Amino acid sequence: MRLSVPAIVLMASLSLLSCSKEEATSPPPPFSLTEDAMGRYCGMNVLEHPGPKGQVILQHIPEAIWFSSARDTLAFTMLPEEPRDVAAIYVSDMGKAQSWYNPGATNWVDARQAYFVIDSSELSGMGAAEAVPFSQEADARTFQERHGGRIVRFDEVPQDYILGQSTPAPEGAPAGSDAARQGDAHG
Repeated sequence: MRLSVPAIVLMASLSLLSCSKEEATSPPPPFSLTEDAMGRYCGMNVLEHPGPKGQVILQHIPEAIWFSSARDTLAFTMLPEEPRDVAAIYVSDMGKAQSWYNPGATNWVDARQAYFVIDSSELSGMGAAEAVPFSQEADARTFQERHGGRIVRFDEVPQDYILGQSTPAPEGAPAGSDAARQGDAHG
């Protein structure tokens, strides 16, 4: 089979075009968590809090926006006032974490691919309900068996779980009252 020069040029151009589209759509890699990481919402050092952490990378800003919890990372994606040009969302893979108090500096999972355990007995570093992320469903199930809760994917995490009341109301406080919101995460 003999191809003409224009046909070869067209095929080569299409091949290059598909490569450049792949490069443009692949997310930037996660950053390593360092002692300089400050939480976007709490302004505190991210390493001072136990539990999973998060980072968001915007399309035109080559640095991480850090979060003291996976829950706050998800909140960033739900709040209308936050930027929409998100290139990547990473959360700690707690299946690879050394412990709840040392979630790791490099064990990130793409939040859109993660399994989250919500409604568990584990609280975030700020004392609020947490969305505990895992890269493997089996690790999420093991955590769920120990700490309760339910497993959901990124698109299934209820917005009211992330943005609503974070802890049960103390006895005698009506739901939705200021006393009921005392545990809201801001870190």
